[in-house]
Amino acid sequence: MAQLLGVYKHTQISYASSVADLSDKSRFPSFLRTTPSDEFQSLGIARVITFFSWTWVGILAEDNDYGQIGTQMLKEELVKAGVCIAFYETIPLFYSPEKIQRILEVVKKTTTRVIVVFSTANNLYPVMLAIAKSELSGKVWIATDGWADYAIFSKKEFLKTLKGTIALSVPKGNIPRFKEYLYDLHPFKTTADIFVGWFWEEAFGCRWVDPNIDVVTLQEQSKEMKFCTGREDLRTLDIQFFDMTSLRFVYNAYNAVYVVAYALHAMHSCEPGKGPFFNGSCGNIKQFAPWQLLHYIQKVHFQNTMGREIFFDQKGNPPASYDILNWHLSSSGSFSYINIGHYVSGAAIGQDIKINTSAIVWSETYIQAPVSTCSESCGPGFRKAILDGQPACCFDCVLCSEEEFSNKTDATECMKCPEDQWPTKRHDGCQKKSVEFLSYQEPLGMTLAVISVLGTLVPAVILVIFICNHHTPVVKANNSKLSYLLLLGLILCFGCSLVFIGHPTKLTCMIRQMVFGIVFAICISCLLAKTMMVVIAFKATKPNSNLRSWVGPRLPNVLVISCSLVQIFICVTWLIVAPPFSQRNMKSQIGKIIIECNEGSLTTFWCMLGYLGFLASISFIVAFLARKLPDSFNEAKFITFSMLIFIAVWLSFIPAYLSTRGKYTVAVEIFAILSSSAGLLGCIFFPKCYIILIRPDMNTKEFLMGKTTGSLKKSK
Repeated sequence: MAQLLGVYKHTQISYASSVADLSDKSRFPSFLRTTPSDEFQSLGIARVITFFSWTWVGILAEDNDYGQIGTQMLKEELVKAGVCIAFYETIPLFYSPEKIQRILEVVKKTTTRVIVVFSTANNLYPVMLAIAKSELSGKVWIATDGWADYAIFSKKEFLKTLKGTIALSVPKGNIPRFKEYLYDLHPFKTTADIFVGWFWEEAFGCRWVDPNIDVVTLQEQSKEMKFCTGREDLRTLDIQFFDMTSLRFVYNAYNAVYVVAYALHAMHSCEPGKGPFFNGSCGNIKQFAPWQLLHYIQKVHFQNTMGREIFFDQKGNPPASYDILNWHLSSSGSFSYINIGHYVSGAAIGQDIKINTSAIVWSETYIQAPVSTCSESCGPGFRKAILDGQPACCFDCVLCSEEEFSNKTDATECMKCPEDQWPTKRHDGCQKKSVEFLSYQEPLGMTLAVISVLGTLVPAVILVIFICNHHTPVVKANNSKLSYLLLLGLILCFGCSLVFIGHPTKLTCMIRQMVFGIVFAICISCLLAKTMMVVIAFKATKPNSNLRSWVGPRLPNVLVISCSLVQIFICVTWLIVAPPFSQRNMKSQIGKIIIECNEGSLTTFWCMLGYLGFLASISFIVAFLARKLPDSFNEAKFITFSMLIFIAVWLSFIPAYLSTRGKYTVAVEIFAILSSSAGLLGCIFFPKCYIILIRPDMNTKEFLMGKTTGSLKKSK
């Protein structure tokens, strides 16, 4: 009808047609309505669903434009809101037991607790009757205006199933004096209106006398039925027909009539020359074209009796608003439709929907609003993992990885903490990482520091002993100056361990490795010089030996200085190219910030260690070859053992250093320094101290020379 009337621009104002397609002015140019479009109803239903945080809903839609187009828009809005559709079924327009049975099975099996029904009451009735007879309960039904408050569902069999239904309905309104007008209706006053007579018969349960029947027939009929007299009073009736508190579509019809009245009034009040048409002309109120009335109707803007503004937008739609109803079970054994809120399209989010949740009565299964989700929410510390082949609302909750967190419910992905922070145990937030370095306050650092201090005291004491006994043969026989230098080096070796303990700074990072490398180079150079002097001294005793010129302090001094200068050169190059520096390592250990020394140039670092290894290897080889020299020069045996210990310690240090992290890396290096220093000290000086302190009888020239002679005789 709207298309036919649109051809000739005859205005059609509908009070109930809500299909969204009717807003298309290219197809329906003269169609307007006083009821909101389903486009806004779909928005309203979506807002109700999101208001209660339901994310898992089913949809039933009747198989016509009202149901299909309305639910299509509803699905689009639900998808935008992150709501998933559990099922979508079509309600047949003609009775079909097979289709109704299919819908019943789907509704029974579904896990959703919320079902939206986009249908009119008559088409929904057989489907809902089948559901009610199956005694299905525990579902929250969302009703559209097509069946929002229809008394057809107040029958006994529906009460359990539909209790707590939430419905969107067009706003109700009050028509002044309408009730009095209805009370004044009488068949004798409105003889031209045949419907009044029919209504009278239905209201009072009587029949009007047919004037064409004879008296005998009339007497017979009077025994079987009650005849209307016209003296009945409508005011004595207690029927819902006279309930003026819930006028909805009737009120829309009332508004439609007033729209035409205001349009005609505007046309009648038009002043020639100021009209809206060509050359300011007006429409002739007594004879106007359809398109002229359409123009005035489209421009109507007034307030109705409820104070609401009535006007049409460019699509011919009025301002969209809906009442939100809740189906309560009244004492009379039927449903009463309680207004629990409203929805106004176009208002700001948060202001567009108002619901009094305390006024809602749910079905007998629920005390409060039910939860309708496909999967339980993922709390903080978890993220959603979508299941294959399932809607987005169906997911598993996966704990965030060790380095990630989530601080909100239903997070789609976990986040990383800032570099200086780490996830809490529950992975629901971030906390500051603990700062770690080898400090003097902790047991490990304290123990190593004590050992280092004690270690420096031992070579210091031995140095004092050697100085006090510098005139004795044991001290003289083993190059006392090199021994003094070696003892000083060992004091520094033990002492340099202390630089490795404590908060690393740029200065301490540079000092610790440089001092370590140079001091150990001096110590090993001293041992190499001692060994070389033993070999040269023994060889120089042979007749006509050319090595006699090398005997003396010059060779060991040159050897120690030159070997130490090489190490100094490596360390200076290291400082110039890429010196060590302090850094905050946030990645090597979980939940910790390691304050450590970055070696800068690893090449020069390993060159420094490699050079120490080279010196130690040379010393070991020379000492090993000289181990069978006469007893007075047998220091080579002790040097061999000391170098063997030194090399073993530092070879084991390499894998240990590379495999440890944080403060334990520093502890491993300190342990290697202390162990190798103790090995040098024990092998070289403990035997001499034994002779000096415990066996002074052996600390004589005669004893040493005699022992030497005995040894030579044995060798011969």
